[in-house]
Amino acid sequence: MGDLFDLKGNVAIVTGCSTGLGVQMAKALARQGCNIVAVARRQNLIEEVAADLAKEFGVETLAVRCDITDTEMVENAVKTVLDRFGRIDILINNAGTGAVAPAEDITDDQFMNELNIDLFGTFKMARAVAKQAMIPANYGRIINIASMYGLVGNKVAPASPYHAAKGGVVNLTRALAAEWGKYGISVNAICPGYFYSPLTRETLDSEFFQANAKTMIPMERYGDEGELDTAAIFLASPATTYVTGVMLPVDGGYTSM
Repeated sequence: MGDLFDLKGNVAIVTGCSTGLGVQMAKALARQGCNIVAVARRQNLIEEVAADLAKEFGVETLAVRCDITDTEMVENAVKTVLDRFGRIDILINNAGTGAVAPAEDITDDQFMNELNIDLFGTFKMARAVAKQAMIPANYGRIINIASMYGLVGNKVAPASPYHAAKGGVVNLTRALAAEWGKYGISVNAICPGYFYSPLTRETLDSEFFQANAKTMIPMERYGDEGELDTAAIFLASPATTYVTGVMLPVDGGYTSM
């Protein structure tokens, strides 16, 4: 079968591809030869990301500004990608947000905003890509980025809207997998634990969080840059033909306890 993880000629949309885990996963796919469409709200950042990926990996790239809560922008973004490449093989639904506050103090707006971005936005992207590209092609790989907090609660950082939205993404993944399997589309979710990024490093290196890692995570540490790559490549591979509706925690074992 050759290289099971060869993505040459494939086209992937990665949302939330301006910083952090989105950029890391885009790099992972580009390293396998995949052409990348970087999608986010900040045009300057996605243009930088797209240029860097093209230069480093020699793949074709495109930067498309899109707010995933805006249905018209989502539909137009997908059309733009199809006009350029004629296909969309992979969608990584990574864009998201997170409100941290005690449940009793969460406002209606905070809760609705979380659901609108993390859950409804994920659905809007999946719907548009499936309808315009993947169902007609009878092929697709959709990877939703949920969270270990879509599977369990937590006592460290109260974030009930985030848990609700990511829990919704988990079961949305199952529902879409069940519906679209007949079209050759797999729909899976990655449930990351805590990962180091420029935004989280200071927090995760604090005494409290280091002690928490020793207690709550079997591997006794947080995730490093690149440790999501293999999960994304596995679920994006054309050779991964019989895996769908799966929640893959990449959390150092957090959800095993």
